[in-house]
Amino acid sequence: MSIKILHIDSNHPVLMQQLQQLGFENHEDFKSSKEIIESKIQDYHGIVIRSRFKIDKTFIDKAINLQFIARVGAGLESIDCDYAASKNIALIAAPEGNRNAVAEHSLGMILSLFNNMNRADREIRAGHWNRESNRGHELDGKTVGIIGYGNMGKWFAKKLRGFDVEVLCYDIKENVGDENARQVSLTELQQKTDVLSLHLPWTPETDKMVNTDFINAFTKAFWILNTSRGKNIVTADLVEALQSKKILGAGLDVLEYEKLSFETLFHEKNTPEAFQYLLNADNVLLSPHVAGWTFESHERLAQTIVDKIKALYSK
Repeated sequence: MSIKILHIDSNHPVLMQQLQQLGFENHEDFKSSKEIIESKIQDYHGIVIRSRFKIDKTFIDKAINLQFIARVGAGLESIDCDYAASKNIALIAAPEGNRNAVAEHSLGMILSLFNNMNRADREIRAGHWNRESNRGHELDGKTVGIIGYGNMGKWFAKKLRGFDVEVLCYDIKENVGDENARQVSLTELQQKTDVLSLHLPWTPETDKMVNTDFINAFTKAFWILNTSRGKNIVTADLVEALQSKKILGAGLDVLEYEKLSFETLFHEKNTPEAFQYLLNADNVLLSPHVAGWTFESHERLAQTIVDKIKALYSK
């Protein structure tokens, strides 16, 4: 029997090319509505997605022949994983594919923030040569706290090995620390951290995790990086902390206001007040959910998915 796979998002060509070479039958539909996809999903054994829409219980109930769901990315929050597992549908993700890209982006963000690079660049382009107000900070001697020590967190810690820094990690799983980061309690991390980097999935436990109470539990003023999911931070509380200087600067690749697909930010005409503050703040660096979005990771993500689908049918 031929294994039929429906691709509902575009990906690197290596994905479909190699699956075809392995004998899988590939179909693509990048534009139809979720309802139309649901009307024909019973014909497929596998589906490959990025983040176009949520694969929920209704969708899974219609996918009566589905054997796997493969997401070309790190997180699976757009999938009802428990229900899929109850139907013996294998879940495939590819955090290995973009972990290096995310780590490099995180490092670039903190170095840019420490050295006022975005502000200095704008000032020079406007004809201002301000040296003293752009005096920077050095990463050496600081303590970096990483919350979420999976693929992304571990790779960021690996990138920090060239700096004279103490790296702490906190994770709900035990014994995940390694030679690059010492696992500690959340309380100890909050007591010692100068730079906080989030590498978390978006779950009910992490939703709005970084709020005023969480921020105020830190002993020192600190910088924050978020390359995970925007809804893990309450933006209004972040802004309040930036205004009070409890947070010294923020590097945000993701935002609370993103749509599920991550492809758009706002449909509304009115910009939220908290977001407007971020747009005008000199100590905030923003990027459009591209930390894991390099040319290299584009191919690596696709290759990872191919390898995992191949392994699934080699058992």
